[in-house]
Amino acid sequence: MPVWSGFLTPVLEVLTDGKIWRKRDLHTAVEDHVGLTAEQRAEVLPSGQQRADNRIGWALSGLYRAKLVDKPARATFVITDAGRALLEAHPGGITEKTLKALPEYRDYTPLRSNSSNVAPAISAVDTDEDVDPLEQIEHGVERLHSEVAADLLARLRGQDPAFLEQSVLDVLVAMGYGGTEGRAARIGGSGDGGVDGVIDQDPLGLERIYVQAKRYAAENTVGRPEIQAFVGALHGVGAARGVFITTSAFTSGAREYAHSISTRIILIDGRRLAELMIRYGVAVQTRQTFTIVEVDEDYFE
Repeated sequence: MPVWSGFLTPVLEVLTDGKIWRKRDLHTAVEDHVGLTAEQRAEVLPSGQQRADNRIGWALSGLYRAKLVDKPARATFVITDAGRALLEAHPGGITEKTLKALPEYRDYTPLRSNSSNVAPAISAVDTDEDVDPLEQIEHGVERLHSEVAADLLARLRGQDPAFLEQSVLDVLVAMGYGGTEGRAARIGGSGDGGVDGVIDQDPLGLERIYVQAKRYAAENTVGRPEIQAFVGALHGVGAARGVFITTSAFTSGAREYAHSISTRIILIDGRRLAELMIRYGVAVQTRQTFTIVEVDEDYFE
Protein backbone atom coordinates (compact mmCIF):
# COMPACT_ATOMS: atom_id res chain seq x y z
CA MET A 1 0.00 0.00 0.00
CA PRO A 2 1.33 3.50 -0.77
CA VAL A 3 2.48 5.67 2.12
CA TRP A 4 0.32 8.74 2.75
CA SER A 5 2.21 10.90 0.25
CA GLY A 6 1.66 8.22 -2.35
CA PHE A 7 -2.03 9.10 -2.27
CA LEU A 8 -1.50 12.80 -3.12
CA THR A 9 -1.61 12.30 -6.88
CA PRO A 10 -4.47 9.73 -6.89
CA VAL A 11 -6.64 12.05 -4.77
CA LEU A 12 -6.15 14.95 -7.17
CA GLU A 13 -6.69 12.70 -10.18
CA VAL A 14 -10.05 11.54 -8.82
CA LEU A 15 -11.04 15.13 -8.07
CA THR A 16 -10.27 16.35 -11.60
CA ASP A 17 -13.86 15.60 -12.58
CA GLY A 18 -14.73 18.90 -10.87
CA LYS A 19 -17.45 17.40 -8.69
CA ILE A 20 -17.85 18.05 -4.99
CA TRP A 21 -17.03 14.74 -3.35
CA ARG A 22 -18.25 13.54 0.00
CA LYS A 23 -15.38 12.26 2.14
CA ARG A 24 -16.50 8.63 2.34
CA ASP A 25 -17.20 8.40 -1.40
CA LEU A 26 -13.88 10.07 -2.21
CA HIS A 27 -11.94 7.60 -0.07
CA THR A 28 -13.60 4.67 -1.84
CA ALA A 29 -12.95 6.19 -5.28
CA VAL A 30 -9.27 6.76 -4.46
CA GLU A 31 -8.90 3.19 -3.23
CA ASP A 32 -10.45 2.00 -6.51
CA HIS A 33 -8.21 4.35 -8.52
CA VAL A 34 -5.07 3.03 -6.83
CA GLY A 35 -6.29 -0.54 -7.15
CA LEU A 36 -6.10 -1.55 -3.51
CA THR A 37 -6.93 -5.20 -2.91
CA ALA A 38 -9.63 -6.31 -0.51
CA GLU A 39 -6.89 -7.36 1.91
CA GLN A 40 -5.27 -3.93 1.78
CA ARG A 41 -8.60 -2.18 2.35
CA ALA A 42 -9.20 -4.40 5.36
CA GLU A 43 -5.89 -3.53 7.03
CA VAL A 44 -6.40 -1.73 10.32
CA LEU A 45 -4.17 0.20 12.68
CA PRO A 46 -3.91 -0.75 16.36
CA SER A 47 -6.47 2.00 17.01
CA GLY A 48 -8.99 0.17 14.83
CA GLN A 49 -8.94 2.76 12.03
CA GLN A 50 -8.49 1.45 8.51
CA ARG A 51 -4.92 2.04 7.33
CA ALA A 52 -6.03 3.23 3.88
CA ASP A 53 -8.48 5.73 5.40
CA ASN A 54 -5.73 7.08 7.63
CA ARG A 55 -3.29 7.59 4.78
CA ILE A 56 -5.83 9.10 2.40
CA GLY A 57 -6.91 11.41 5.22
CA TRP A 58 -3.33 12.64 5.68
CA ALA A 59 -3.04 13.20 1.93
CA LEU A 60 -6.24 15.27 1.91
CA SER A 61 -4.99 17.22 4.90
CA GLY A 62 -1.75 18.10 3.12
CA LEU A 63 -3.54 19.04 -0.11
CA TYR A 64 -5.96 21.25 1.80
CA ARG A 65 -3.16 23.03 3.63
CA ALA A 66 -1.46 23.67 0.29
CA LYS A 67 -4.77 25.03 -1.08
CA LEU A 68 -4.82 22.38 -3.80
CA VAL A 69 -8.24 21.20 -2.65
CA ASP A 70 -11.02 23.08 -0.91
CA LYS A 71 -13.83 22.15 1.47
CA PRO A 72 -17.10 23.72 0.25
CA ALA A 73 -18.91 22.18 3.22
CA ARG A 74 -18.20 19.86 6.11
CA ALA A 75 -16.63 16.54 5.01
CA THR A 76 -16.67 17.48 1.32
CA PHE A 77 -13.78 18.16 -1.08
CA VAL A 78 -13.26 19.74 -4.49
CA ILE A 79 -10.11 20.40 -6.51
CA THR A 80 -8.90 24.00 -6.92
CA ASP A 81 -7.33 25.64 -9.98
CA ALA A 82 -3.99 25.44 -8.18
CA GLY A 83 -4.52 21.70 -7.73
CA ARG A 84 -5.16 21.20 -11.43
CA ALA A 85 -2.11 23.27 -12.35
CA LEU A 86 0.18 21.37 -9.98
CA LEU A 87 -1.06 18.03 -11.27
CA GLU A 88 -0.30 19.11 -14.85
CA ALA A 89 3.12 20.41 -13.84
CA HIS A 90 4.10 17.09 -12.23
CA PRO A 91 3.05 14.29 -14.59
CA GLY A 92 5.39 11.94 -12.76
CA GLY A 93 3.50 12.40 -9.49
CA ILE A 94 3.32 14.74 -6.50
CA THR A 95 5.39 14.05 -3.41
CA GLU A 96 5.65 15.51 0.08
CA LYS A 97 8.70 17.44 -1.16
CA THR A 98 6.48 18.99 -3.83
CA LEU A 99 4.03 20.20 -1.16
CA LYS A 100 6.79 21.60 1.05
CA ALA A 101 8.03 23.70 -1.88
CA LEU A 102 4.69 25.52 -2.08
CA PRO A 103 4.45 28.85 -0.18
CA GLU A 104 0.86 28.07 0.83
CA TYR A 105 1.91 24.83 2.51
CA ARG A 106 4.90 26.43 4.24
CA ASP A 107 2.77 29.32 5.49
CA TYR A 108 0.24 26.91 6.98
CA THR A 109 2.72 24.50 8.61
CA PRO A 110 6.13 26.21 8.70
CA LEU A 111 9.27 24.36 9.65
CA ARG A 112 10.82 24.79 13.08
CA SER A 113 12.48 28.19 13.32
CA ASN A 114 13.02 31.09 15.67
CA SER A 115 9.75 32.60 14.50
CA SER A 116 6.96 32.47 17.05
CA ASN A 117 4.15 33.04 14.58
CA VAL A 118 2.90 29.48 14.72
CA ALA A 119 3.73 26.16 16.28
CA PRO A 120 6.64 24.34 14.62
CA ALA A 121 6.09 21.33 12.40
CA ILE A 122 7.97 18.15 13.26
CA SER A 123 9.27 16.04 10.39
CA ALA A 124 8.05 12.49 10.22
CA VAL A 125 10.45 9.76 11.29
CA ASP A 126 11.77 8.09 8.15
CA THR A 127 12.75 4.67 9.45
CA ASP A 128 12.28 2.61 12.55
CA GLU A 129 16.07 2.57 13.05
CA ASP A 130 16.33 6.35 13.41
CA VAL A 131 14.93 6.53 16.94
CA ASP A 132 13.50 4.24 19.58
CA PRO A 133 9.73 3.47 19.56
CA LEU A 134 8.93 5.88 22.41
CA GLU A 135 10.68 8.73 20.62
CA GLN A 136 8.76 7.88 17.46
CA ILE A 137 5.51 8.24 19.40
CA GLU A 138 6.62 11.54 20.89
CA HIS A 139 7.62 12.86 17.46
CA GLY A 140 4.29 11.73 16.06
CA VAL A 141 2.34 13.50 18.80
CA GLU A 142 4.38 16.69 18.25
CA ARG A 143 3.67 16.54 14.53
CA LEU A 144 -0.04 16.03 15.10
CA HIS A 145 -0.16 18.89 17.60
CA SER A 146 1.71 21.11 15.16
CA GLU A 147 -0.90 20.37 12.49
CA VAL A 148 -3.72 21.11 14.93
CA ALA A 149 -2.05 24.33 16.11
CA ALA A 150 -1.71 25.61 12.56
CA ASP A 151 -5.33 24.70 11.86
CA LEU A 152 -6.51 26.46 15.03
CA LEU A 153 -4.74 29.69 14.08
CA ALA A 154 -6.04 29.57 10.52
CA ARG A 155 -9.59 29.15 11.81
CA LEU A 156 -9.24 31.91 14.43
CA ARG A 157 -7.99 34.31 11.77
CA GLY A 158 -11.02 33.46 9.66
CA GLN A 159 -13.51 34.38 12.41
CA ASP A 160 -14.68 37.84 13.40
CA PRO A 161 -12.82 39.70 16.20
CA ALA A 162 -15.59 39.01 18.73
CA PHE A 163 -15.04 35.27 18.30
CA LEU A 164 -11.33 35.61 19.12
CA GLU A 165 -12.12 37.78 22.15
CA GLN A 166 -14.40 35.11 23.55
CA SER A 167 -11.96 32.32 22.68
CA VAL A 168 -9.09 33.88 24.63
CA LEU A 169 -11.36 34.29 27.66
CA ASP A 170 -12.33 30.63 27.34
CA VAL A 171 -8.62 29.73 27.41
CA LEU A 172 -7.97 31.80 30.52
CA VAL A 173 -10.95 30.25 32.32
CA ALA A 174 -9.72 26.78 31.33
CA MET A 175 -6.34 27.71 32.83
CA GLY A 176 -7.99 28.36 36.18
CA TYR A 177 -8.60 32.09 36.10
CA GLY A 178 -12.04 33.54 36.65
CA GLY A 179 -12.40 32.70 40.33
CA THR A 180 -14.56 29.92 41.70
CA GLU A 181 -17.37 30.78 39.30
CA GLY A 182 -15.19 31.12 36.22
CA ARG A 183 -16.23 34.74 35.79
CA ALA A 184 -15.06 36.34 32.57
CA ALA A 185 -16.71 39.05 30.53
CA ARG A 186 -16.13 40.17 26.96
CA ILE A 187 -16.34 43.95 26.70
CA GLY A 188 -14.94 44.45 23.22
CA GLY A 189 -16.68 46.58 20.64
CA SER A 190 -17.14 50.28 20.07
CA GLY A 191 -16.31 52.26 23.14
CA ASP A 192 -14.37 49.45 24.81
CA GLY A 193 -11.55 51.83 25.63
CA GLY A 194 -8.92 49.46 24.23
CA VAL A 195 -9.86 46.52 26.47
CA ASP A 196 -11.61 43.45 25.06
CA GLY A 197 -12.28 41.43 28.20
CA VAL A 198 -11.90 41.22 31.95
CA ILE A 199 -11.46 38.17 34.16
CA ASP A 200 -11.09 37.56 37.89
CA GLN A 201 -7.62 36.52 39.01
CA ASP A 202 -8.52 35.23 42.48
CA PRO A 203 -11.51 33.26 43.86
CA LEU A 204 -13.06 36.34 45.50
CA GLY A 205 -12.65 38.60 42.52
CA LEU A 206 -10.45 41.05 44.44
CA GLU A 207 -7.98 41.26 41.55
CA ARG A 208 -8.89 41.49 37.89
CA ILE A 209 -6.96 40.92 34.70
CA TYR A 210 -7.80 42.90 31.59
CA VAL A 211 -7.38 41.34 28.17
CA GLN A 212 -6.69 42.65 24.68
CA ALA A 213 -7.03 40.30 21.68
CA LYS A 214 -5.80 41.12 18.18
CA ARG A 215 -6.77 38.98 15.22
CA TYR A 216 -3.81 39.53 12.89
CA ALA A 217 -2.49 37.65 9.87
CA ALA A 218 0.81 35.82 10.40
CA GLU A 219 2.84 38.52 8.65
CA ASN A 220 1.18 41.41 10.52
CA THR A 221 3.10 41.66 13.78
CA VAL A 222 2.13 43.61 16.89
CA GLY A 223 4.53 46.46 17.62
CA ARG A 224 5.35 48.74 20.52
CA PRO A 225 2.62 51.33 19.72
CA GLU A 226 -0.15 48.73 20.21
CA ILE A 227 1.30 47.71 23.58
CA GLN A 228 1.63 51.34 24.65
CA ALA A 229 -2.02 51.91 23.74
CA PHE A 230 -3.04 48.87 25.79
CA VAL A 231 -1.07 50.13 28.79
CA GLY A 232 -2.87 53.46 28.46
CA ALA A 233 -6.21 51.64 28.43
CA LEU A 234 -5.23 49.76 31.59
CA HIS A 235 -4.36 52.99 33.35
CA GLY A 236 -7.74 54.34 32.29
CA VAL A 237 -9.53 51.60 34.24
CA GLY A 238 -7.10 51.68 37.15
CA ALA A 239 -5.58 48.28 36.34
CA ALA A 240 -2.00 47.24 37.01
CA ARG A 241 -1.86 44.06 34.93
CA GLY A 242 -3.10 42.76 31.61
CA VAL A 243 -2.75 40.10 28.95
CA PHE A 244 -2.24 40.97 25.28
CA ILE A 245 -2.99 38.06 22.93
CA THR A 246 -2.55 37.96 19.17
CA THR A 247 -2.85 35.36 16.42
CA SER A 248 0.43 36.64 14.91
CA ALA A 249 3.64 37.64 16.73
CA PHE A 250 5.21 40.52 18.64
CA THR A 251 8.14 42.61 17.48
CA SER A 252 11.25 42.74 19.64
CA GLY A 253 10.42 46.37 20.41
CA ALA A 254 7.01 45.36 21.75
CA ARG A 255 8.50 42.68 24.00
CA GLU A 256 11.25 44.98 25.29
CA TYR A 257 8.72 47.68 26.14
CA ALA A 258 6.43 45.23 27.96
CA HIS A 259 9.37 44.03 30.07
CA SER A 260 10.60 47.52 30.89
CA ILE A 261 7.46 49.06 32.41
CA SER A 262 6.04 48.70 35.91
CA THR A 263 2.63 47.64 34.62
CA ARG A 264 2.60 43.85 34.39
CA ILE A 265 1.86 42.87 30.77
CA ILE A 266 1.89 39.27 29.56
CA LEU A 267 2.28 38.82 25.81
CA ILE A 268 0.87 35.66 24.20
CA ASP A 269 1.58 35.20 20.50
CA GLY A 270 -0.19 32.90 18.06
CA ARG A 271 2.09 29.95 18.67
CA ARG A 272 1.65 30.14 22.43
CA LEU A 273 -2.11 30.67 22.11
CA ALA A 274 -2.47 27.51 20.01
CA GLU A 275 -0.35 25.55 22.50
CA LEU A 276 -2.55 26.69 25.38
CA MET A 277 -5.74 25.81 23.51
CA ILE A 278 -4.42 22.30 22.92
CA ARG A 279 -3.13 21.86 26.47
CA TYR A 280 -6.33 23.04 28.14
CA GLY A 281 -8.77 21.49 25.67
CA VAL A 282 -10.29 24.64 24.15
CA ALA A 283 -11.71 24.15 20.62
CA VAL A 284 -10.12 20.68 20.41
CA GLN A 285 -11.23 17.19 21.30
CA THR A 286 -9.26 14.11 22.27
CA ARG A 287 -9.24 11.68 19.39
CA GLN A 288 -7.34 8.81 20.97
CA THR A 289 -5.34 8.00 24.11
CA PHE A 290 -2.45 5.55 24.17
CA THR A 291 -1.14 3.69 27.22
CA ILE A 292 2.53 2.73 27.31
CA VAL A 293 3.54 -0.08 29.68
CA GLU A 294 6.85 -1.55 30.80
CA VAL A 295 7.87 -4.48 32.97
CA ASP A 296 7.69 -3.81 36.72
CA GLU A 297 11.15 -4.94 37.85
CA ASP A 298 10.10 -4.86 41.54
CA TYR A 299 7.51 -7.55 40.87
CA PHE A 300 10.27 -10.05 40.10
CA GLU A 301 12.48 -9.20 43.08
